[in-house]
Amino acid sequence: MHGGQPDHWEGRALRQWLRAWFTPAPDSLVAISIQKGKSPWVDAVHLLWSVWVFVIPAFDKYTWHWALFTLATYPVFLLLYAKCCLSSRHRSHYYAFGLVVMSMVLLPFYPSALTYFVYGTIMLRSCRMELSRYMALLVVLNILLLTEVTLLHYAWQAVIWIPVTSIIIGLVVHAERQSDEKEAELRLSHDEVRRLAALAERERIGRDLHDLLGHTLSLITLKLELSRKLFDRDSEAAKRELTEAERVARHALSEVRSAVSNIRATDLAAELAAARLMLESSAVSFECGELPPSLPVEVERGLALVLREAVTNIARHARANRAQVSTSVANQSLRLCIEDNGRGGVEAHGNGLKGMRERVCALGGTLDVISPPGHGTRLDITVPLRPRPLLRERTPEGEAPTGNATDWTPQERHAT
Repeated sequence: MHGGQPDHWEGRALRQWLRAWFTPAPDSLVAISIQKGKSPWVDAVHLLWSVWVFVIPAFDKYTWHWALFTLATYPVFLLLYAKCCLSSRHRSHYYAFGLVVMSMVLLPFYPSALTYFVYGTIMLRSCRMELSRYMALLVVLNILLLTEVTLLHYAWQAVIWIPVTSIIIGLVVHAERQSDEKEAELRLSHDEVRRLAALAERERIGRDLHDLLGHTLSLITLKLELSRKLFDRDSEAAKRELTEAERVARHALSEVRSAVSNIRATDLAAELAAARLMLESSAVSFECGELPPSLPVEVERGLALVLREAVTNIARHARANRAQVSTSVANQSLRLCIEDNGRGGVEAHGNGLKGMRERVCALGGTLDVISPPGHGTRLDITVPLRPRPLLRERTPEGEAPTGNATDWTPQERHAT
């Protein structure tokens, strides 16, 4: 048992070292793919091009010499490629240069090493490097390669494709990396807009509550102090002051309920701005018309949540490149139309539409879904703008009416 303990510790140390070695750095290509919701193995698809390691001998012949070199070098190639994807973008170029150096060392004995060279030059773009510097480096490395293969008497037909391939694919990879960086910047700006909006909303809430409660609570405090002083000398005056303090407190309670209702409400204009950011960052053109002024709070809140769900479905599932939101008011009803030119075929009773339909029905409205397969989807939502009458049960005199307290009339609030 004691003799096996060192082996146990060595095995665990080796596993920890391998785990640390293959853990993606926060700014690595794999980590960026994970942040974007992609599989960590997405970059492994580029390894399919390494089939040329096994195709090149077909132009001559397969030998034991080639097989031994492939068995010895292909695992090293896979390891270096993995480290290019897993390591920090400040260090990944070391592993890319490792592929280039390994290729040029093997060329006198192993023609398939030309594939390793292409991978090395392309993976150099995984680090943070300006395009001009990257292209200059590609030209220098290809000149060195052509010089070596010329001295080794390689047939020019076998190597002329190497510079062309490395430069063209390098430019394509550069464009992809640049697009990813712009997308990351847009996502950060989107988050920053939301953070600033939340900060401004908190400041507004603080100001509103200060303006709303500061004077009222001071007035209640003064009236309670006055009633305490008048209690022994003039009980009737003290009662009047208490009654007045109670009236002010009830009025303040009504205003606080109204303020809380407005705070909980979701601004439809803000939701449209968020929808534009989400869709345009997903390469979907977004158009929206003018919103009608002064919508009821309940209607605006419900429709904003419906719009959020609909836009999320367009971004994730519709495969559209254009979306449009339009509104109109007629006969005391608001009509909201959300449409896209995606694949269509949406089920009218899916979970997402079921939730949207429930929200619209809660507003007393209707939701119609038009989604022919291959011709996009259109949601027609109609809700009344007149407040619905609240049904209340008869209650004995002096008791509070049933229903939500925020829906009571001022007389009912005062009666409670």
